[in-house]
Amino acid sequence: MGIYFNSETPYTLYKNETKKPYFVDKSLLLEELFPLVEEGGNYICITRPRRFGKTVMANMVASFFSKAKDAADIFDSLAISRDVRYQEFRNQYGVIHISFSDISGQCTSYREYIGRIERRLVKDLRKAFPDAELEQGEPAVDALMEIFAEDSSQRFIFVLDEWDFLFHQNFATEEEKREYLTFLRSLLKDRPYVLLAYMTGILPIAKYSSGSELNMFVEFTMGKSQAFCNYFGFTQTEVDDLYKKYLAVCEEPHVTREGLRDWYNGYHIASGERVYNPRSVVHALRYNDLASYWTNSGPYDEIFYYIENNVAAVREDLALMVSGVPVPVKPREYAAVSMERKTRDEIFSAMVVYGFLSYENGKVRIPNKELMDKFDEMLQKEEALGYVYRLAKESSRMLEATLAGDTDTMAEILELFHDTETPLLCYNHETELTAVVNLAYLAARDCYRVEREDKAGIGYVDFIFYPEADKSADCILLELKVDKSPEEAIKQIKERKYDLRFRAKPGEKPKYTGRILAVGIGYGKGHKKHRCKVEVL
Repeated sequence: MGIYFNSETPYTLYKNETKKPYFVDKSLLLEELFPLVEEGGNYICITRPRRFGKTVMANMVASFFSKAKDAADIFDSLAISRDVRYQEFRNQYGVIHISFSDISGQCTSYREYIGRIERRLVKDLRKAFPDAELEQGEPAVDALMEIFAEDSSQRFIFVLDEWDFLFHQNFATEEEKREYLTFLRSLLKDRPYVLLAYMTGILPIAKYSSGSELNMFVEFTMGKSQAFCNYFGFTQTEVDDLYKKYLAVCEEPHVTREGLRDWYNGYHIASGERVYNPRSVVHALRYNDLASYWTNSGPYDEIFYYIENNVAAVREDLALMVSGVPVPVKPREYAAVSMERKTRDEIFSAMVVYGFLSYENGKVRIPNKELMDKFDEMLQKEEALGYVYRLAKESSRMLEATLAGDTDTMAEILELFHDTETPLLCYNHETELTAVVNLAYLAARDCYRVEREDKAGIGYVDFIFYPEADKSADCILLELKVDKSPEEAIKQIKERKYDLRFRAKPGEKPKYTGRILAVGIGYGKGHKKHRCKVEVL
């Protein structure tokens, strides 16, 4: 058994995954690879944020194709086994599987890093191909070319996981990162021994110059490429199935299906669907707790890192996003490679690449509650954004005032939000008023599922607050009006029977038992004042 060549490691790791209670079968990705292997000389790079299953899928690909070990005990029960070409491709190839994040604890330089990889690979090849008379210490590309020269049938599948790991290491200089790209190009580009190169990472392939770009790779990103999009992240159907498993085995379930959606859904993919963060969903079900499972593993994985050097460019946009409103951005994917990030587009584009924001239809937004919590941490840490955090804290008082029917306090808080220096709050129609209300009720998300423009009765209400933790809590229907009175908003709520959203159907037990509050908020452009009204329906 080798370390990189025909290693049993990916088989062992993937088999462990399949035994876990909340395993999701994504093996049909292999069907996409069969024709690429048949053709030979194909290069694909799949980029996704951390925690989206890239390594699990790399282990699956390596364990399926590699001659190292018969993996029938894994794949015979998976969806790929129903493909007519299943037996033809399973465990029939020499596979070179390298995880570039597998680093020695003593590694302090690029030379040590890349030297260790080359020594291990050549050692494996010398053991596997003794007749090729490979020399110890020769470059890996030379060893592979000599093997192919001896026997042109010796072609390999390369599975390269976390290709961009080096770009996050302080010991590598910019020049050494360019050398690393040259190493990959030399190893892979136009080499007759390459059947398929399957590569994964977070960063798009950095094109530093026409002489060093890895232009043989076809890149598949989460937001722009439909191919492979359903194999990374959990779909709605997959989470539905996992939740059924959870209810079947958990004696006292504390996780709701709606909670999973609010906490972990919201990442947009090119097919138009929104997917869930798989690691967080699995942890929530396994540990029976809706919580943040986002872990920080380096400076690039701290949200405030992307804005600390340019607060002025992003603070108004952050105020919008923490209030639930997406903001327009011109994507700059390669900005993630640069540590400068001079513009708002570069900052937000980097945050999309790393999974802090979701990009859709030209706009970025905070995808879910798990990430909203990380932004909340950032607002507390970043002194220059303190005013946004103070506004968010006022939202707790806003919810209390609403539940108490204290309309004077509600209007006072809305005036505070309106009078901030942030230009976005100088609104003239309901779009900007919506942004204010989103921010004003930020604290409500801790105990309510807040839906915008949700179907209710005869039409769509501006905001519905569904009690989550306590079904006996008050339910809220909120309607906004510009240059109209809050009484008119309440009238609309009644006439269109929005309260039916919370009423039980005849013969059914009511899901919500608390009061139903109709909340009307009006803003007059002439007198520039807010008026509020709360009525129990």
